[in-house]
Amino acid sequence: MVLTTMAAPMQEPVLSTPLLSSSATRSSGSISSTTSSEADDSPLSSQRFVVQDVTKYELPCKPLPGFQSYKSLAMLSGHIGSVSCLALCGEFILTASQGKDIIVWQQPDLRQFTKFGQGDGSVKALVTVSNKVFTAHQDSRIRVWKVSRSSENVFKLVDTLPTTKDYLGKFMKQSNYVHTRRHHKRLWIEHADSISCLAVYNGLIYSGSWDKTLKVWRISDLKCMESIKAHDDAINSLVACKGIVYSASADGKIKAWGKQGKTSHSLLGIMEGHNDISLNSVVVSEDGKWVYGGGSDGSVMGWERNGDCVSWKMVSETKAHHMAVLCMCMMGEFLCSGSADKTIGIWKREAYGKLCKVGVINGHEGPVKCLQASPCNVGTGFLLYSGGLDKSIRVWWVPKVQDTS
Repeated sequence: MVLTTMAAPMQEPVLSTPLLSSSATRSSGSISSTTSSEADDSPLSSQRFVVQDVTKYELPCKPLPGFQSYKSLAMLSGHIGSVSCLALCGEFILTASQGKDIIVWQQPDLRQFTKFGQGDGSVKALVTVSNKVFTAHQDSRIRVWKVSRSSENVFKLVDTLPTTKDYLGKFMKQSNYVHTRRHHKRLWIEHADSISCLAVYNGLIYSGSWDKTLKVWRISDLKCMESIKAHDDAINSLVACKGIVYSASADGKIKAWGKQGKTSHSLLGIMEGHNDISLNSVVVSEDGKWVYGGGSDGSVMGWERNGDCVSWKMVSETKAHHMAVLCMCMMGEFLCSGSADKTIGIWKREAYGKLCKVGVINGHEGPVKCLQASPCNVGTGFLLYSGGLDKSIRVWWVPKVQDTS
């Protein structure tokens, strides 16, 4: 594990960090330069990387005057593969990679607390629920981990979804089988392709897959409750907010799903992007009013929920990056976008959902694959964690107010 800290403030609103550690692995930032295992890690129609003409790249509005500079606080290295996902859990940061390893980092010193991992296929997503960690894998399985009672820094694999009990209760009945690609049959509780994303809400875990389905799991007994044929192409991202689950897909659509009482989930609405693009990420504001989708053409599109009605209208469309938007996160009125162009865009939500770009963070040497903002304020800003195909995790301080000095 290599930890490099940088505390010196930058004077410009655009932050550019040099190579922070000689042991960090270099990457050209080009998707064509990835290894064969990484290059084959996504369906052809999912997460397409589109290079745009730089002369056509325009900001939606002028950056805020006098905005404080962003600061690079640390770079963590220790993964054997590209960093695919990360999550915050109390005083810990959990990160996972294409190399199947999961590392737990302890704050505030950011030391490596422990490391675990198992299974065939890289880790694609992870979420934490109480004292358990759920990881989604390329081998179509969800694994459940729990802190060992004998040693607090040991995570033990306690179950795999679907569970053996769930499987045995359904495998004898032919009506429980569904057709999948290549004329195969599987139980409806099984994903038929890589699980790309997870979301947690109200005692349920939602899993989205490249098999185009959305599955619903009950946390209390790990039972699969529903399987929804959600999209016409791979599902790339999920987020749950205010009783609604949003799924973003390579078919260019964001779909909203909800349920009332004990009924099954139903489709509430569809938000469509451009033709022939993949939507790789979806985020929602805390109040559930604003929905943003990041596309393979580098755009970020925004929709507003119409009052208490279950309907959405497009209110903004921003050319955010030169290449595909791969991930996003929100912190209050700020939206952060990570891209295949190796940069992180910082945006402020203005009136009617319009996004105003207030800065760009440079530092990653490869595409930025995952982002997570800390809910805790640090001074007049917040902490932003990013993971990339350069195998590094980086920690940034992002200002939330203008510099009045």
